[in-house]
Amino acid sequence: MRDYLVERVRNVATHIYDTHDTIRATAKEFGYSKSTIHTDVSKRLQYVDPKLYEETKKILEENFAEKHIRGGESTRKKYSDDEAE
Repeated sequence: MRDYLVERVRNVATHIYDTHDTIRATAKEFGYSKSTIHTDVSKRLQYVDPKLYEETKKILEENFAEKHIRGGESTRKKYSDDEAE
């Protein structure tokens, strides 16, 4: 794997590990697509740094499990803001 890819994969995974950000938030932070970030942390990272891969995988599973809750909160906020106007 090319050096710049290894560096990007490590940087992205370290960011997710440190901040517990979602794939979407990480993609926005680094300026890459969600698909690129997802590929980096779900496929490439396991070959680059297996230990970091396991830790990052746990965080992404937590984020995935909480996704429906965040969506519901967002919808609730959207409609409560509409009523205030």
